[in-house]
Amino acid sequence: MPTLELVLLVWLGSFFAGLLGSLTGLGGGVVIVPLLVLAFGVDIRYAAGASLISVIATSSGAAAAYTKEGYSNIRIGMFLEVATTAGAILGAFLAVRMATNILGVIFGVVLIVSALLSIREKSEQPGAGRPDPLASRLRMDSVYPTAQGPRSYRVRHVPAGFGMMFGAGAISGLLGIGSGAFKVLAMDQVMRVPFKVSTTTSNFMIGVTAAASAGIYLRRGFVTPGLAMPVVLGVLLGSVTGTFILVRARTKWLRLVFGLVILALGIEMIYGGFTGKL
Repeated sequence: MPTLELVLLVWLGSFFAGLLGSLTGLGGGVVIVPLLVLAFGVDIRYAAGASLISVIATSSGAAAAYTKEGYSNIRIGMFLEVATTAGAILGAFLAVRMATNILGVIFGVVLIVSALLSIREKSEQPGAGRPDPLASRLRMDSVYPTAQGPRSYRVRHVPAGFGMMFGAGAISGLLGIGSGAFKVLAMDQVMRVPFKVSTTTSNFMIGVTAAASAGIYLRRGFVTPGLAMPVVLGVLLGSVTGTFILVRARTKWLRLVFGLVILALGIEMIYGGFTGKL
């Protein structure tokens, strides 16, 4: 295939990956890496390196818009980044030393779990119960905009969420993805943060998490400008487009379709890992 056509196809795939990743909070990496590996035959480590650079672009493109709209909770994001950054460095350290087929199987399992989390119905209702002392001390409780006006919420179980974020960061560094599904799970289900706040705060966080591990991939030579450039440009444009859609649209059917797609990609990655095709 001519180089120009290849670049255009990678850019187009990256655009849709960034769009869907921004809308669902999963990050474009869950599509970018299997797309590059399965469709274009790229080594999974190089795909992960390009994906991490694109994740930084995704976060940069989406975070400003979501913060302006009043959705992202910066205090939650900055506190939890301590855990995700430490986990990301550990994950990247392990990734450059693992066999590609093992990484493929792990990635496939993560995709399947992400698909199931994406399909599940999310609650927009703030959690009830007694205030979390640590959340109150760090002033994490806040409000977010709804069609009926600003709605307040209280953050719960901060230590448990912090522990889950370390695992999410490790997955991000290991596989070159934003691990947004696990960040959203920790905030939405454990810390009882409303789903749209969880999604937008996840988009804010994934850039810092990716930057922590991207340096290790870059140092080991797994980031190539010729591959990273169309991926970054496509994902950035897609993520910015997604921000305008998310604040106005219901994403139930989008999550369902997206979940089914990455479920199929996960099965294919596991199959490729076991058969040695990665």
